[in-house]
Amino acid sequence: MEKLIPMKTSEYWLSWFDRTLAVISDYAINVIASILVIFLAHFISAQIKKFYKKHLHQDSSNQVHNINSVIAFTLRILCLLIGYFIAIHLLGLQGVLTQILASAGVIGIVVGFATKETIGNFFSGMLVNILVPFKVNDWVNINGQYGCVEKIGTFVTTVLTEDGQRVHIPNQLIYSQNVINYSSLGKRVAVVSTGVSYGDDLQKVKAVALDEIGKLSGLLLDEENQPHFFFTEIGASTYNFELRVWVEFIDHDQYLECIHQMIMAIKKRFEQEDISIAYNVTTLDFGVKGGVNLYDNPIQIKQLN
Repeated sequence: MEKLIPMKTSEYWLSWFDRTLAVISDYAINVIASILVIFLAHFISAQIKKFYKKHLHQDSSNQVHNINSVIAFTLRILCLLIGYFIAIHLLGLQGVLTQILASAGVIGIVVGFATKETIGNFFSGMLVNILVPFKVNDWVNINGQYGCVEKIGTFVTTVLTEDGQRVHIPNQLIYSQNVINYSSLGKRVAVVSTGVSYGDDLQKVKAVALDEIGKLSGLLLDEENQPHFFFTEIGASTYNFELRVWVEFIDHDQYLECIHQMIMAIKKRFEQEDISIAYNVTTLDFGVKGGVNLYDNPIQIKQLN
């Protein structure tokens, strides 16, 4: 039967020290390798950002520029994630990471329900930047809010309305409501509606209105953008018409100035041509039940002494 030879205290501590040193040495190598991997991931991410700013940021196409921006951002985040996952693997923390991800999954479900509107606004903001339905300084109508786009943010788009109010519109509404971009074509139809009296020559009214409009500046009167004149209604006291003209569109004030000039010019020319811009008139006919018709009989006024 073998006898157990007791290990001396000094030998035990030397053995423990050697084992500990070996473990620390291996772990230190892994720590250093992890730091190098993280550093390399950040370096590559920085190079992607630098390459984007140097070669892609100046792209003349706004839509291409936004797509490039999203691609560059995605590549940078992906590069960093890969670097950190490799570092965690080198440190032997896969089990801890698994537990964290499992817990994060449960928490993510709860947080997802609580912040679904915010998340929706975030992804809608990304779509706005990629698809570019409008850009800063465009005049738009979003969810009934008409104004000039001041800022396209991650979660909200800021619009300065025509009456000077700043409205913050959640980006999610942009893809759940109709969006009208008045600046996309660089032109807009200006409409002037009024009416003339029953006694006016309608052909003359149309010819005079179109002739006067053709003398104004700021209007688009080429073959593609011909003005249109329509009599739209026989009103109670007027023949109503609508004049539709394409005008250059820069902003709302300039658009209103074009309509202002059209109204002023038409009113002055109609006065020169003896055309009446009519208003509601009430006709009294006393001949309905035994009375007299004021059109057929002159009105006599007797002066009382």
